[in-house]
Amino acid sequence: MGGVLLLLVILLMNGCSTRNRMVDMDVAVQKQWHQVENQYQRRMDLIPNLVAVVQNYADFEKSTLQGVVEARAKATQVTIDPSKLDEASIQKYQAAQGAITSSLGRLLAVAENYPNLKANENFMGLQTQIEGTENRISTERMAFNQVVGDYNAAIRRFPANIWAGIFGFNQKAFFEMKEGADNAPDVKQLFKK
Repeated sequence: MGGVLLLLVILLMNGCSTRNRMVDMDVAVQKQWHQVENQYQRRMDLIPNLVAVVQNYADFEKSTLQGVVEARAKATQVTIDPSKLDEASIQKYQAAQGAITSSLGRLLAVAENYPNLKANENFMGLQTQIEGTENRISTERMAFNQVVGDYNAAIRRFPANIWAGIFGFNQKAFFEMKEGADNAPDVKQLFKK
């Protein structure tokens, strides 16, 4: 009887310890997700300033500016519950943010045709801030994938996988490379859009 009781106490302690570790890891994933969102928000906050500076150049392509504004508006509508970071949600979020990246890329490429705009201090400063933000986004996404990988591995290991199933801990999705992102962009295509 004492052996059975001891075994139950050990199992209970193991279950509590494992659950607490999984909770900590889940919170770390959510915390890192918020860091990713913060950097995307920083980029969103810079866009109105960039558009305002570019609009001062009357002959600048209106469709390019409109594309940036529309992509930003659509992206602000896509939010994810950090406790439900599944593949479909991440892909939807990534698609919305990818549209902004693409439209900003076109805007900056088209800006090359406007020497006065390129020389504008405000434009140059905003361009530098956006480039820095893109680097921060990349860094935060990499950190997010790292904590997701650690979390996913932890909940799949035996015997933690048993406790994960009992307590409802499910795998989280990664940010994945966009299809074709490993190919160099065709600069000629940027100017056709």
